[in-house]
Amino acid sequence: MYGRVDGGIEYLNHVANGAGGNSTRWSAEGGDWGTSMWGLKGVEDLGGGMSAVFTLETALQIMNGRTGGDRMFSRRAYAGLNSKTWGQIQAGRNLFIDSDGVWEFDPFVQEAVSSASLVRGRNWQQTSNNVEYHSPVFHGFDVQGQYAFGNQPGAFNSGAPGEFGRSEGIMLTYHSPLLDVRGIYDELRDQNGRLSNIFSSSREYFVGANLKVDKFKVQAAYTHYAAPDSPAGVADSADHYWLGATYQATPQWAVTAAGFYIHVGEGAGDASHDPASHATLYALGTTYNFTKRTFLYGTVAYVRNSANGTFSVFATPRNADVSTSPLAGESQTGAYVGMMHIF
Repeated sequence: MYGRVDGGIEYLNHVANGAGGNSTRWSAEGGDWGTSMWGLKGVEDLGGGMSAVFTLETALQIMNGRTGGDRMFSRRAYAGLNSKTWGQIQAGRNLFIDSDGVWEFDPFVQEAVSSASLVRGRNWQQTSNNVEYHSPVFHGFDVQGQYAFGNQPGAFNSGAPGEFGRSEGIMLTYHSPLLDVRGIYDELRDQNGRLSNIFSSSREYFVGANLKVDKFKVQAAYTHYAAPDSPAGVADSADHYWLGATYQATPQWAVTAAGFYIHVGEGAGDASHDPASHATLYALGTTYNFTKRTFLYGTVAYVRNSANGTFSVFATPRNADVSTSPLAGESQTGAYVGMMHIF
């Protein structure tokens, strides 16, 4: 049994209030540094270097006690076989392949303010009906593949109501003491099996690198999104870049700074699609470890939007029922402090 619990206080200004103006919000929040979660996992030795494995894991919102999406196991629920020689194959629900792969190359490790902010959460989704394979590491290289079935009769690419359609991806990684490099290609389809929105159902091309020198880790990445099934006239591509660094000042204290930039290609927008625009997000954060299991954190961020941009410092979908987005063209500042405990 394992998990983590995250809670703190959050500040956000210039939130569009639906009446043509904006408002400031103070709130108690859980999960700003990382999702609170609870899980079970196990391994059974089957002999000959083969093991049976399972994981059951759900997200938690400690401010109201609810689970992620009101599912019993919202993040992971799978069983599989692991071989020291051939790798691991598993089936069930899991993080989508880019969510499983991008965080390691994100200076803010997929916090509330992170690489997910300017892509409206496109890179931190989960999918059901997955079959996955993870290879062993060979001379520093490993490969991971994921295929998520839609499970719908007569509509191979479609998904059940409230679920993604058929989706898949492949990830190649190289790790060394000095340098890590990762490439990802994936396709995340909507319920109707289409690539119809750059920030919710699209193709993704990702490349990222980590450079580790003494007390510094420098991280950079580029992602291209394409949604060829978007409605006519709507923006159907975007390019996302970031650069950041973490300074491990002492074994207990670290400071991270990063800049993120999004450029949405030509085209109009509507309630669920972003129009041609661009935005830059600047973030500064720190952590202080009391022990190996408990730390304090603090982050402050500022986003500057172009005339048509409504990007928030947080990863709010454009058509979210409760949005943190500012009015078009407005900047926004956000900050949070809190504590994470791991068990």
